[in-house]
Amino acid sequence: MDLENQARIKDLAEKYGKENLIVVLGGAEAEASGLAAETVSTGDPTYAGPLSGVSLGLKAYHIFELKDEIDPAVYDEQISMMEMVLEVDEIVNEVKNYRG
Repeated sequence: MDLENQARIKDLAEKYGKENLIVVLGGAEAEASGLAAETVSTGDPTYAGPLSGVSLGLKAYHIFELKDEIDPAVYDEQISMMEMVLEVDEIVNEVKNYRG
């Protein structure tokens, strides 16, 4: 997760409260999605960004996990193609690890 997005998430958590936020990820790789989930949950593991040492405790979900919450026409148009070419189970399982 880039430094600018880390700063945005940190600011939003301070403004609205951690309990009022979730993070929706859309990464195409399990490792990258897991790293982003870890960053918003327990802090930036690379110790390079605004969330370095900051445990926000936010819950992260990959967009694939929210399929039932999205209008089917929108999901079909915007996301379903990626669902066919990516390792969905691997990505979802990696993100779930950080919601423990």
